[in-house]
Amino acid sequence: MERRDGFEHQRLCVVPRPAVAEALARPVTRRLVVTDAGWFPRADGHLRVRPAGADEAIVIVCVAGGGWVDVDGTRVRVTPSTAALIPPRSPHSYGADVDDPWTIWWCHVRGSDLADLWTAIGADAARPLVSLRAVDRVTVLLDEVVSGLERDQSPARLLSVSGIAWRLMTQLAVDRKLPEQGEPLERAMRYLEERIDGGIRVSDLARLVGVSTSHLGALFRDATGGGVLAYHTGLKMARARGLLDTTDLHVAEVGREVGYADPFYFSRQFSRVHGMSPTDYRGHRKG
Repeated sequence: MERRDGFEHQRLCVVPRPAVAEALARPVTRRLVVTDAGWFPRADGHLRVRPAGADEAIVIVCVAGGGWVDVDGTRVRVTPSTAALIPPRSPHSYGADVDDPWTIWWCHVRGSDLADLWTAIGADAARPLVSLRAVDRVTVLLDEVVSGLERDQSPARLLSVSGIAWRLMTQLAVDRKLPEQGEPLERAMRYLEERIDGGIRVSDLARLVGVSTSHLGALFRDATGGGVLAYHTGLKMARARGLLDTTDLHVAEVGREVGYADPFYFSRQFSRVHGMSPTDYRGHRKG
């Protein structure tokens, strides 16, 4: 039997559906609007079954205990520091563990940009879970969403909450893309970050983190949009910009600091990335 509410100390906000319809007709909030949100602490007996799905996408963030989510017939366990994402109009059910019921933050969202955000997160029925790199960062955003809706549900408040929800969704996308500590990609990134002033062969780096060269390249392309060397070059250029902005080092010295012994090659690389020479960049007014 579904238990819809009644969890001690729970927080629960439901935006009236006429207000949701009006928000979806206004600029900005039509792109993303939170329709429901809440916090269920130790939600003993919590169960939802929606054979026809829901009009909204659902985000559930587990901070303690455990539960399960079933989307289109695929059931997965949900553990702490994990977000479960259920797309709109997908048959689903979810519930808390019997022995150790979950504590969850959750929200429902709609809007014209939801499909693009969902694609960025990369969630689907086969992969509805996102491991959170820093669960506190996500729960703070959900707390702000709930706190905002608790104050009032005026157009201005819904606009404010929309911006927070956008940040939440993009944070989930980042957590899906970036690796957890200790994973091969994270170790490879950290290795490159610690060696901005040097060079590296991709095959050596792949061997160091225990994967094939092709697999390492695929991991970098998925997470960063480019290959291993492109990522390392980006780190070098970021460091070079910092030195050009904050020191009086000669351009050649800046190049050596980031691993380019040939100042002309450094200038060419810098110009390729930035569309201007290091000297022109230094003279460009910023801020």
